Amino acid sequence: MALTRKERIEGNWATNVKVHQLERSEQTMIRGAHFLIYSRDPDADRAFFRDVLNLNSVDLGHNWMIFAMPPTELAVHPADSNFVQKHAEHELLGCVLYLMCDDLAQTMERLAAKNVTCAPVEKARWGAFTLIRLPSGGAIGLYQPTHPTAIDLK
Repeated sequence: MALTRKERIEGNWATNVKVHQLERSEQTMIRGAHFLIYSRDPDADRAFFRDVLNLNSVDLGHNWMIFAMPPTELAVHPADSNFVQKHAEHELLGCVLYLMCDDLAQTMERLAAKNVTCAPVEKARWGAFTLIRLPSGGAIGLYQPTHPTAIDLK
C-alpha cells in the first residue's frame, strides 16, 4: 500500500525527524539543480527520458536535450572515499540518481506497458526500490520512500 506524502512526513518513520525550513526572507539562493548522466548511448537514453518517462525538455540542437525534472531533494551520505566524476577538467562529486514515486508497483506496471523491465523489488529501511536499465545499459534507481521527504518544502 502506498503512503501519501503527508503520511510519510507525519508518520512514525523516525522519532527524531526534524523539518528545517527557512523563513521566506532567508530562502536559499539556489533555484534549481542540473544533473549530468554519463551514457555510452546518450541518444537512446535521451529518447527513454523523453518517450518512456515523458519528461519535458529543451533541445539545444543536435539532439542535445535538457530535461525538466519533478521536484527533487538531496541527501548527503557518508562514504569511505570521494566518489568523483571528472567534468570540465575538474573532479566533481559523483551522485546516484533515484527517481521517486508514490506507488512503486503501479509505476512498474506503467513502465512494463512501455516494455521497460525493472529489477526485482527490494525493501530497505528507507523504502522499496527497483532498478531501471536504460537503453545504454546503465541503470538508475526508482523508489517509493517510506521516510519523510523534502520535496514538498518550499
